[in-house]
Amino acid sequence: MPASAPSSFRLEPHASPMAHDDRARQIADPGFGRVFTDHMAVIDYSTEQGWHDPRITARAPLTLDPACAVLHYAQEIFEGLKAYRLDDGNVSLFRPEANAARFRSSARRLAMPELPDELFLGSLEALVRADADWIPAIDGGSLYLRPFLIASEAFLGVKPASEYLYMVLASAAGSYWKGGVRAISLWVSHDYTRAAPGGTGAAKCGGNYATSLIAQAEATRRGCDQVVFLDATERRWVEELGGMNIFFVFDDGTLRTPPLTGTILPGITRDSILTLARDEGLRVEESPYSLDDWRADAASGRLVESFACGTAAVVTPIAEVKGPDYGFTIGSGGMGQTTARFLDRLGAIQRGRAPDPHDWRHAVA
Repeated sequence: MPASAPSSFRLEPHASPMAHDDRARQIADPGFGRVFTDHMAVIDYSTEQGWHDPRITARAPLTLDPACAVLHYAQEIFEGLKAYRLDDGNVSLFRPEANAARFRSSARRLAMPELPDELFLGSLEALVRADADWIPAIDGGSLYLRPFLIASEAFLGVKPASEYLYMVLASAAGSYWKGGVRAISLWVSHDYTRAAPGGTGAAKCGGNYATSLIAQAEATRRGCDQVVFLDATERRWVEELGGMNIFFVFDDGTLRTPPLTGTILPGITRDSILTLARDEGLRVEESPYSLDDWRADAASGRLVESFACGTAAVVTPIAEVKGPDYGFTIGSGGMGQTTARFLDRLGAIQRGRAPDPHDWRHAVA
């Protein structure tokens, strides 16, 4: 079908939506990723019909054939972004066009059909309009949106599927970290890597996260909050965390982050920080940074801050880094000035409390 406007989404209202008082209790302290709204967006795809039947319907379990291709060959991609209630009462998405572009890029890498941007954006707008009352009215509250695409054809054979199911879930969200933003500790994985050249590192697919879980479990056993990966070729260069990009701040004001060479996810929060830093006139470097230099610069004081960033946690300071036979603290071991500034600046733009010079806010009518 041709690209569809948001108004083309058929609304099938939930027959028994959650009662107001029950919803209020759920979103008073929702945490992250566990409190889901009444509805979901759905679009079907087949090679014969293309994208068809866009709709907003009651959130419900799926019925899938045991031979469904996603269960055997892992053709699956997803995105993550947030809707915010602004101070004026309106609702806004943050940079959804960038998510739409990355979703298409991930689809190409996984040999899946590319969803037109109009349908991607329309699905988000229609779902947020249906479930806007689920946005928590708490500090840091938002509506987290999870668009995803799975191969739904029932067959056993190694080839791209001919049928797919696109959906969007919405989840009331508070702070990603229990207790609010805090400085975290990292475990450097020397045994496992996240992605290799030519692989799927730049795509947002579930397999990348599945392979990171054993390394994250090791980090937890070592008393750390998150794992950080080195490159797969030399096991020398810092790449990214299990689900976040990483930045380094030096005593001369330089901001550095590893370059996008195909093994690192091109984070939208990462790109936003780079843009804001250049707006400030900071020296910005997208260049490799070795573990040896990370350790030496932290010890000498040349490195004054490190932070991680992503949609869910936004900006998170890094306090300390540990490995099998070493450990080091970064700066004061707390929230640095540059980290705090980017956290505040991004939050202010996302929530409509500051000018939006790059038109990142996307109003939901």
